[in-house]
Amino acid sequence: MWTKEFQCGGHESALLDCSSASERNTCSPGRAVSLTCSEPVRLVGGSSRCEGDLELKYQGEWSPVYAFYEPWTLKEAAVACRDLDCGSAVSLGEREESSERPIWGIFPLCLQSGSALRECAVSATSTNILNLICSDLLQPNISVSSSMYGVSGAQQQGFQVFRGSTFSISCSIQPQYPGGSFLLSSSTHTYTQPAVNHRSHFLFPAAEPAHQGNYSCVYHVLVRSHSFCSESRLLSVTVSDPEPFIIRAVVLPLTLLLLVTVGVYFYCKATRGRRPSRQEDIELDYDDIELEYDDLGVPAEEEGAPGAE
Repeated sequence: MWTKEFQCGGHESALLDCSSASERNTCSPGRAVSLTCSEPVRLVGGSSRCEGDLELKYQGEWSPVYAFYEPWTLKEAAVACRDLDCGSAVSLGEREESSERPIWGIFPLCLQSGSALRECAVSATSTNILNLICSDLLQPNISVSSSMYGVSGAQQQGFQVFRGSTFSISCSIQPQYPGGSFLLSSSTHTYTQPAVNHRSHFLFPAAEPAHQGNYSCVYHVLVRSHSFCSESRLLSVTVSDPEPFIIRAVVLPLTLLLLVTVGVYFYCKATRGRRPSRQEDIELDYDDIELEYDDLGVPAEEEGAPGAE
């Protein structure tokens, strides 16, 4: 297992503060360590981890963030959303407090050059704090279920549903915001349902060829007058007649049964043809035993008994 070796003295507050060797080293068994690293950024005071006041932990302290010299745009805010793994920036605003407090001032030009937030931070005081709403990277899940034998299984191109069977497509998302709705769309149909417990079920009582197509779930939710939406992967649904499947399901077992029956028949026939030879061998072996028994002299005692002295 190849990895990068960090040489830490023990006084560092973060792994990235340690010096690192440029060469790669092999970890011995039992020595491998898995780490998930993230920038020291967070949003606080919102209804989810992807909205609220922007704060940065720098030099061991969490403090709010504000723009220095030039106002932030959604382009700079997108850097924070990316570091938070919250997708793209949707809304950027300012909140003013009654008194000044320590903040981290961030230069927009520094972020535009590709530097991280912590690399653009300057200690200052201000009454203004940046407030940010990110789109979030939560992607809706899409799945299909059907009545018994309705779904023949997952194929590379999607799911095959038998004509006339009842099937449903479900849209769901991890709990993030309350409420919202799901839009189930294909090239020919569009359906909308409210999200109940972050889930919606779209029922199709009888599958028809018109139901074929690529489906996706689009999640819509309104948070603080801002509309969020995210889309699932595509799910391909194919509607086919069940006759070929039924024929395969019947013909294949019958063919296997016939092959097994024929094999057992020839095996039994061959076994019966060898039995007489085995019995003759047994009788011959028994005669040999009697002859050997005579050689031992036991019958001779019986014949010589009348002449014994």
